[in-house]
Amino acid sequence: MTNTTTQQNCHNFSTRDGFGEAIVQAAKQDPNIVVVTADLTESTRVEEFAKTYPERFFQVGVAEQNLAGIGAGLALKGKTVFITSFGVFSPGRNWDQIRISICYSNANVKIVGSHAGIATGQDGATHQALEDIALTRVLPNMTVVSPCDYLEAKKATRALARHKGPAYLRLSRPKTPLLTKDETKFELGKAYILQEGTDVTVAGCGPILAEVLTAAEQLTELSIEIINCPTIKPLDQATLLTSVKKTGKVVVVEDHQVAGGLGSAIAELLAQEFPAKMSFIGMRDTFGESGSYEDLLKKYKMNSEAIQKAILAI
Repeated sequence: MTNTTTQQNCHNFSTRDGFGEAIVQAAKQDPNIVVVTADLTESTRVEEFAKTYPERFFQVGVAEQNLAGIGAGLALKGKTVFITSFGVFSPGRNWDQIRISICYSNANVKIVGSHAGIATGQDGATHQALEDIALTRVLPNMTVVSPCDYLEAKKATRALARHKGPAYLRLSRPKTPLLTKDETKFELGKAYILQEGTDVTVAGCGPILAEVLTAAEQLTELSIEIINCPTIKPLDQATLLTSVKKTGKVVVVEDHQVAGGLGSAIAELLAQEFPAKMSFIGMRDTFGESGSYEDLLKKYKMNSEAIQKAILAI
């Protein structure tokens, strides 16, 4: 387990910052990498890539369907393509082009969706992507990744640069705690135990895992196993099943609609392999609203206090 008390005091970077740094580093190693964006160069943190590799950077303007189509075309001509926008626009606005031009064609395109979840905060409901995991994990050939912090976002970006085929990388806007270290392992398709326990499994993805760790620190009377699931598809079935068979119950925490996200993926697994008692923390069939990340987590019962209650209830 990481030193959570020390790590969580570090709010220096966001997951989108990790992507921005790592894509420049990856491009130095692989001249085949190109980036395409839809009028969101700075917000998706690809301005440094654009300055460093102007001949490998394409700005298509506010045209998300073209973003996906151009990305697919470049990929089918042999490029490793990263297309960037807000998650509500890509995959939200161009899902048909992602489905046919990218996934059906098995094109080597990485869809980078920033500003995901209610973590987007003051931008409000229209810009808070809360359905993007559901939209992407349902597509054949698609890999879906939601890193928990800045460091894991860097590792995920490098791994996706090496991966062949369609993928969705889910990023968030605010600076959030570091939950991992430089030496923490990352591999596509793997989940990682942040804390071992025997009473209950708590699985999550993305920066909201900081709330899980805070909740666990308060529940000293319980032995809580915490699992970071950065890869939602393909799901690390072995790690999750081993844990739930040990604890017999699981709480899933995500900054996403309860329907269709990580919780649904784990429920599908357990329904077939090991039915167990489950509880879900996430958005419950509602849109978000404008407000600070902390206030929204509290209002929609997704903060550490709500997670404590869910753990005790199960």
